[in-house]
Amino acid sequence: MNDLRPNQGLPMSLILALSIMAGISVANIYYCQPLLNMIREDMMLSVFEVNLMPVLTQVGYALGLLFIIPLGDLYNRRTTILASFLTLVASLIAIYFSRDSTILLTASFVTGFCSVSPQVFIPFVSLYAKPEQKERKAGIVLSGLLVGILASRVVSGYVGHLMGWRSMFLIAAVVMGISALIILRIFPNVEPTYKGTFASLMKSIRRLAVDHPRSLLYSIRSAFAFGSMLGMWACLAFKMKAAPFFADSDTVGMLALCGVAGALTASNVGKYIPLYGTERINAFGVMMMALAWVIFAFFDDSYPGMILGIIIIDVGMQCIQLSNQSATMRLCPEATSRMNTIYMVTYFIGGSFGTFLAGTAWSMAGWSGSVAAGTLMVVCSIGITLITRKLIHI
Repeated sequence: MNDLRPNQGLPMSLILALSIMAGISVANIYYCQPLLNMIREDMMLSVFEVNLMPVLTQVGYALGLLFIIPLGDLYNRRTTILASFLTLVASLIAIYFSRDSTILLTASFVTGFCSVSPQVFIPFVSLYAKPEQKERKAGIVLSGLLVGILASRVVSGYVGHLMGWRSMFLIAAVVMGISALIILRIFPNVEPTYKGTFASLMKSIRRLAVDHPRSLLYSIRSAFAFGSMLGMWACLAFKMKAAPFFADSDTVGMLALCGVAGALTASNVGKYIPLYGTERINAFGVMMMALAWVIFAFFDDSYPGMILGIIIIDVGMQCIQLSNQSATMRLCPEATSRMNTIYMVTYFIGGSFGTFLAGTAWSMAGWSGSVAAGTLMVVCSIGITLITRKLIHI
């Protein structure tokens, strides 16, 4: 497959393999969420301290997007992916052996930094897939990524319950080692699309953002929505541990299965974007997320209410992400990795902020505070669209 050409198509077998690899690699930054109570008790940390683990993981992911993903335009993508996977093996082992918060949080940051490979896959697919198949095939990879995010919570919840929280990170290290061997075998060698230095590459990202202001709209409103969703997941373990549920990590993991229904919509959302447009799909997603928070506010003491809210918030988030991410990369097809960097860095900064805000709100007011924080983030997403609509002539 070394003779790949832009817009000429990719085999479905490769798309499916990348979808699986995307899920496996991104899962590493979410294993901790159902395990936070176990980690807190084992290492004798405060709620605030243990909540820094998912926060720093998200911050690391955002910085990895900024400094690693643009390399997809400059260097061989396979080399970049392999280096990230091997570093992940080391950071996951460090988490397994950690005995103090400094090592735990530092290794969590590195894990986030090196878990960005799915965001190399998506621009790769967007560049090489046939024009009429770009959204659909990118949606398949995105579905794999999102299933990995949600299934990771299921797996870690059960592994933590049966074997202890440390075992999850050792298993993850082994899986990433195997994944590196698979990528070495299946990922094609293709020529980079950017000729220049790393410094000029990074400067070009700022220029692309200035030249394509819509990318900032798509990115910022998605970031607020993502922060809203992650805020829910960051506090869910604390919510389910308390009355009336008194649930363990395996129950929190099972709830993540409900979110898989939302993730699986991503592969189908892509085909509706050309029909209805980015703005309508985004608006639908935002309305779904707002509805989910209403459900979390009024039906939070029942499993049906929590399950329904989780399904709806994940469906809404996938509509928002795929519509805005694909629109961002279409703005400059010859720079898909860098355009995706603009989108995903902003996106995960929003995720980090939402996780921190919801965790802080939980410390102050419990689940009611988390609901208020999540709702505020959705309102901000809506506000960004309304404020900038006239400025960039949407």
